[in-house]
Amino acid sequence: MAQKLSFSPILPHPAPPTPTPSTTAFPNPPSPTRITITPLLRNLSFNQKPSSPTRLPLTTSSHPTPRLSPQAHRILQTLIHPSFDSNRFHQIISLLFNQPASSTLSFDVLGIIKGLGFNNKFDLALSVFDFIRTRNDLVSLLNGSVIAVIVTLLGKTGRVSRAASLLHDLETDGVEVDVYGYTSLITAYANNRKYRDALKVFGKMKEEGCEPTLITYNAILNVYGKMGVPWTTIIALVQDMKSRGLAPDLCTYNTLISCCRAGSLYEEALDLFKEIKVAGFAPDVVTYNVLLDVYGKSRRPKEAMEVLKQMEINGFRPSVVTYNSLVSAYVRGGFLEDALELKREMVEKGIKPDVYTYTTLLSGFVKAGKDELAMEVFEEMREVGCKPNICTFNALIKMYGDRGKFEEMERVFKEIKVCGCSPDIVTWNTLLAVFGQKGMDSEVSGVFEEMKRAGFVPERDTFNTLISAYGRCGLFDQAMSVYKRMLEAGVSPDLSTYNAVLATLARGGLWEQSEKVLAEMKDGGCKPNEATYSSLLHAYANGREVERMNALAEEIYSGRIKTHAVLLSTLVLVNSKVNLVVQTERAFLEFMKRGILPDITTMKAMLSIYGRKNKKGPKANEILNYMYESGLTLSLTAYNGLMYMYSRTENFQKSEQILREIPDKGIEPDVISYNVVIYAYCRNRMMEEAKRIFEEMKDPAPAPDVVTYNTFIATYAADSMFVEAIDVVRHMIKQGCRPNQNTYNSIVDWYCKLKLRDEACHFVQDLGNLDPHIAEDEKSRLLERIAKRWSQVKP
Repeated sequence: MAQKLSFSPILPHPAPPTPTPSTTAFPNPPSPTRITITPLLRNLSFNQKPSSPTRLPLTTSSHPTPRLSPQAHRILQTLIHPSFDSNRFHQIISLLFNQPASSTLSFDVLGIIKGLGFNNKFDLALSVFDFIRTRNDLVSLLNGSVIAVIVTLLGKTGRVSRAASLLHDLETDGVEVDVYGYTSLITAYANNRKYRDALKVFGKMKEEGCEPTLITYNAILNVYGKMGVPWTTIIALVQDMKSRGLAPDLCTYNTLISCCRAGSLYEEALDLFKEIKVAGFAPDVVTYNVLLDVYGKSRRPKEAMEVLKQMEINGFRPSVVTYNSLVSAYVRGGFLEDALELKREMVEKGIKPDVYTYTTLLSGFVKAGKDELAMEVFEEMREVGCKPNICTFNALIKMYGDRGKFEEMERVFKEIKVCGCSPDIVTWNTLLAVFGQKGMDSEVSGVFEEMKRAGFVPERDTFNTLISAYGRCGLFDQAMSVYKRMLEAGVSPDLSTYNAVLATLARGGLWEQSEKVLAEMKDGGCKPNEATYSSLLHAYANGREVERMNALAEEIYSGRIKTHAVLLSTLVLVNSKVNLVVQTERAFLEFMKRGILPDITTMKAMLSIYGRKNKKGPKANEILNYMYESGLTLSLTAYNGLMYMYSRTENFQKSEQILREIPDKGIEPDVISYNVVIYAYCRNRMMEEAKRIFEEMKDPAPAPDVVTYNTFIATYAADSMFVEAIDVVRHMIKQGCRPNQNTYNSIVDWYCKLKLRDEACHFVQDLGNLDPHIAEDEKSRLLERIAKRWSQVKP
């Protein structure tokens, strides 16, 4: 199917690229510092009971700081009082205008609206605005400051569409909307994850000749960072800003460093950090926190610790945000014990771990296959009174989904609503990813439709997840179709998009197309990461391009390609896949040299290659013991693979021993588990033992399937026990299990090997009596097979 795809060009770039909304990969942690530009609401404070007149701080130096008149102060206090009757609104607000006009009236209007917003009286604030707007004699009071505040309030309450409509209606009515109104709308869109709409507003400003301010550019840079647009696009925006005579400030630099997070651009972030001092600024706590976060995303825990030391030397006290970035860095790097130690250090310093701290640790243990430790973190979280958020539930959904525990996954999904949360875009993306990893393409499509019915608009991460999901299901055409739909929707590819496409191509062994995608990434200014090269290694392995795989491995070992745990794990996997024992062991030893704990996937790969090499049994036991001692939680798939390994060795009875141990780990054996043990006994001609296991396959154990019966049939046929083999066929049909081609192939093949061609033909001709549902085409196929096999039999 994959060969039918057209790859010319592989990934056409939209021109020019229009960045679009994206969702941070699972889990979705908050940024270390939320860099939002709210021009007129920042630093608003009503902490003290105001005296007359009341001073209301503004955020923009271009606007004077207003003071409420005594009358306006009394009106505000009346409106925010808990016992205020909304039916008296017009009566109360009219008092402000039933007095001689004065120059302070516009300040009073602004102050009342801001005061109502600060006290969460949003609807009353809108009512004041609408009251003025409907009065021709008062509409002049709707200046840029008032409009900016009301847009911000609408954005804060999630009514950003109404904010956009309001600005449009004001312009239609002849009311001027200035740069502060537009900037507030940009920020409102950004805070509501409507990034494309934010960029449209920015474009409209330029078209209408409304000159952006530095605050506007900082807001757009923040949008770019959240979207993960290519670094070249971000730099182009900075150059545009400078060409308009606007010099970057500290907020600009902090935002640019934060933009480096999406592409793990830690080198660029460090350059910006150095440039801050050259530009005459001093890094603040935000600077250090965002730099820490970039190192965390880039799996650079050692560098992150150096930033912490420098931060403390310069007099900045670490906060929970600081430590959360450090915890994330260690978790991403696979240093889970160090991450736990950081949590203990937080507590010792009087910094209380929050929901992000616990969720990051939980996700780290889930990824490492340490489910018991993950649940310990979750239980501790609840014991200390830290309420789970949607990110926590998303991590649990991923844990249960990855383990195939769909009932538990569904229970967590239901618990989201019970705990007062709502599924977010990451929840849906996680479900898509889980079903995609299991190759459940119908479930992938069903979840996607359900997501759209729930009102969620697909974002870049959704498209990326769908590409990955269909790719895992082997549906290459569907995966590339999703990519085309993504471009048609105006969503530009990012690093995750390219990696999703590369992973899809890798599964088909399409290494030539993968190399072209890598070239296009670099040409488009998108910096490859460890996931990129991991997919390229898999493409080479699946395409049996061992020389190219080895060449890329040497680049990794030499340091020309920066090496992380992910790449080392991939080297173990791909070398194991193509049965290169020496190269597999070399990659595994690199973990030990670098002091990195191999994850569950790496350990399973080592077990697999040692299992295939019967003489490597002792080494397999070493790996198994290491897994147990490390506290890694094996999945059912891992246990089944382990049993299969033993089934092919002299210690084949170990397979049944493992079967008995699985329930003690809280895992129910499936039909594959029983089939492997039956295979172990049949392979060693211990048919009574095999029958004993077969008898156990009754309710509640899984029912025998066609593989179960075929194992017995093939064994009996190999021992010339054709009567017994045919009896098994008769029994399976009686039990409602339909024979497949392998069922009859094994019987006719052994007839031919034993030079019993007539008996083979008679068996096929008489199949109608044995299997009433046998098709004539199947009989013809078997007769042709007999003729072919007979021609291969030596006289």
